[in-house]
Amino acid sequence: MSDHDFHTSFSKQTWEAFKTAQRPGPLQMLNLIRLRDHADYADGRASTGAEAYTRYSDISAPVFELLGGKIVWRGGHELTMVGPQSEVWHIAFVAEYPSVGAFVDMMKDPIYREAMVHRQAGVLDSRLLRFCANAPGNSFAG
Repeated sequence: MSDHDFHTSFSKQTWEAFKTAQRPGPLQMLNLIRLRDHADYADGRASTGAEAYTRYSDISAPVFELLGGKIVWRGGHELTMVGPQSEVWHIAFVAEYPSVGAFVDMMKDPIYREAMVHRQAGVLDSRLLRFCANAPGNSFAG
C-alpha cells in the first residue's frame, strides 16, 4: 500500500457535497480508524498514535456533546471476513449528529479545530461514511 492509498481527511469537493446534501433529522457517521505506531506531529514531539488520538478525543468530546452528538455504537476489530486482511481498524464507531448543520458547526468550532491537530498526527488511515437511518428489521435489504 502506498502513501496515497491512505485517507485522513476529506476533500473540499466532498465537504461541499456534504454541506449541500441537507435533510431533516439525524445522520450517522461510520468511523474506521487505523492509528500510526508513532504520531506524526509537525513539531516532532514524541507520542504514539493512540496517545495522539486520545488527546483528540478528550479535547473534541465536549464540543461533540454540546452540539448534540452521541456515539450510538462502538466496537473492536476481531476478524476481516471479506476484504483485504491488511485492513485492520484499531477504532470503529458510529457517531450520530442531530443534523448536517451540527456536524458543520463542529468542524468550524475553534476547540474542535485545535483537536484535529492531534487526530491528524495520530491517524494513519481512516474511513468516514455518512448514512441515514432506515427502519430496523430482519431483512438485509431495505
